Amino acid sequence: MNGHELATSPARPTRTAATDANHFVLTFESNRFASELFGQFDQNLKLLEQRLHIDARPRGNSVAISGDLTATNQARRALDFLYERVQKGGTVEVSDVEGAIRMAQAADDQLQLPTMEKKAKLSMSQISTKKKTIIARTPTQDAYMRALDRSELVFGVGPAGTGKTYLAVAHAAMLLERGAVDKIILSRPAVEAGERLGFLPGDMKEKVDPYLRPLYDALYDMMAGDKVERAITAGVIEIAPLAFMRGRTLSNAAVILDEAQNTTSMQMKMFLTRLGENARMIITGDPSQVDLPRGVKSGLVEALQILHGVEGISVVRFKDVDVVRHPLVGRIVRAYDAQYAVHEESEGSGN
Repeated sequence: MNGHELATSPARPTRTAATDANHFVLTFESNRFASELFGQFDQNLKLLEQRLHIDARPRGNSVAISGDLTATNQARRALDFLYERVQKGGTVEVSDVEGAIRMAQAADDQLQLPTMEKKAKLSMSQISTKKKTIIARTPTQDAYMRALDRSELVFGVGPAGTGKTYLAVAHAAMLLERGAVDKIILSRPAVEAGERLGFLPGDMKEKVDPYLRPLYDALYDMMAGDKVERAITAGVIEIAPLAFMRGRTLSNAAVILDEAQNTTSMQMKMFLTRLGENARMIITGDPSQVDLPRGVKSGLVEALQILHGVEGISVVRFKDVDVVRHPLVGRIVRAYDAQYAVHEESEGSGN
């Protein structure tokens, strides 16, 4: 993992009374780090209060926490983790606090994730490049990152805003920087153009750019802009529309197929069989957002059924609770899912 090699000293909880298990004081060694942890105008502590329904009152390099026993312990684990991050030279944004809270809550659920110690510290999976370090913000993201590390073929499926595409690109960028692969190949079905891109002006990159914009955005987040441009020019980062991948063997590469729900059965089989020596393949998509013509089965949906249980393949399923964009996005996803469920029940009953 990247980061400055500094000794970490988690907060030392000081109980105000041996019998008062719901009220304690966390004291941090550095006033400056504590200030960064608490956030501007103590916004990070206020977020902890809102999400965990606790009371967190700062004073200098200490914070007094009171509330429900489970919630206060979750707050302690979240703050300890974030403080160590600050010590290592990282920053703490609102999204980081949200992620730490989610993981602390998950440690008290029956998820039994091996990267979390229920009674001790949080330990979240990370993806690090020279420009940026991404830390898991939900238990499913944690499982996804671990799957990317251990499996040659990974399916990340679920609603928009869960980070499945962003993390796939981040992982590919990390592999490229480390020399684990020689190139990155980005692919996405251009359903809106019917995969017939010849009539569009410009070279191949210009033709498919509109469809691959989310992948580009993630790349520029993880790598310096000039390096991305040079890598594209040199073919180290390749734009490979799905329709143009027939007959190829993809070796020594990190290959990403995004929006895979819009592949046909034949396209998906073709893509899967391109996997070559020392290649890592990541397939992302949302089975609930298929844009294929009526009656055409999604290649992603079919592949998930056919390849279930095949050794060497990992499938990670994201849900609406894993949405890490604006909190309203998660509520929007849940509202649409509920409406679709009602519609399907109505159709099934013949109404």
